[in-house]
Amino acid sequence: MKVNCEGCAGCCVDWRPVSSAPSDHERRGPRQPLDDVYNLVPLTRDEVAAFVRGGFGDALVPRMWAAGEGESDGQGDGEDGGDGGSESNPGVEIDGVSVAAIGDRPAFFVGLRKSPKPVSPFGVDRTWMDACAFLDPETLQCRIHGGDLYPDECREYPGHNLALEKQTECERVEENFGGDRLLDREAPDVSGLLLGPQAVGSKVFAHPDPENLDGVVERMRAGDLTDADRASFVGVAVGSRPGFVEVDETRAADAREAVLDADSWVGRATDEWAEHAGSVGEDAADAPSGEAVEVARGAPETPGWDAVE
Repeated sequence: MKVNCEGCAGCCVDWRPVSSAPSDHERRGPRQPLDDVYNLVPLTRDEVAAFVRGGFGDALVPRMWAAGEGESDGQGDGEDGGDGGSESNPGVEIDGVSVAAIGDRPAFFVGLRKSPKPVSPFGVDRTWMDACAFLDPETLQCRIHGGDLYPDECREYPGHNLALEKQTECERVEENFGGDRLLDREAPDVSGLLLGPQAVGSKVFAHPDPENLDGVVERMRAGDLTDADRASFVGVAVGSRPGFVEVDETRAADAREAVLDADSWVGRATDEWAEHAGSVGEDAADAPSGEAVEVARGAPETPGWDAVE
């Protein structure tokens, strides 16, 4: 894919606060996310496990959906990675909310956390916006780009959208701020779409213990999940098996423990950003730098755009 990413990061930040016509593309259709995370990056089971092994369990977050009428597969509109597919039922009730499910198990993704950072995409002034945990707020480059942990969803973006004939974030940025971002509009050959039942256990997971999720809906909606909440979902994802909803409890328990023990620069920086952050959309001219908050805690530096061909 040929894209112009310099000064953009539209797929990595929630830029709705600075848009005159903010997109609601993740909340269309009968299966609305319970959270308000913009452009969540859904990870495969193997990618989740790799983040956990690498000590980045504190960089992961789950997403569930409210069940639409007659819906139970827990999927978004295709931009979240496809359609899990299952027999229609009213979902599973948690905290009085009917949650999309596969059978009697709540369905969910695992993605990368976002936290408020001072960023200036598209030439706007430095502003507090929710941004991917791995985004350098100065260069607007990914700190793990091209590395072993770099997700397929990011590596192939916006290929999945083009293959599904969905509008890309590049095009949304062009409509709102002008310029040329999507330089190649031909759908490429992509992998990892995982549409339909093949997504189950590989990208769409099923939590086996809905009775132990009291309070999680309210906390997910508030963006206030606890470490234990996140560890529970991540453990299920790691313990899952492609094509099945059953969970290997030994693998799941090991992953839960690893998430709770995680103390990466991502987790420490996320806490630091939260202490400094103003309200989303507020001026961030006086905010600390990414070097002071992230690199000082062990984050790899990014090369800058002069180093990118």
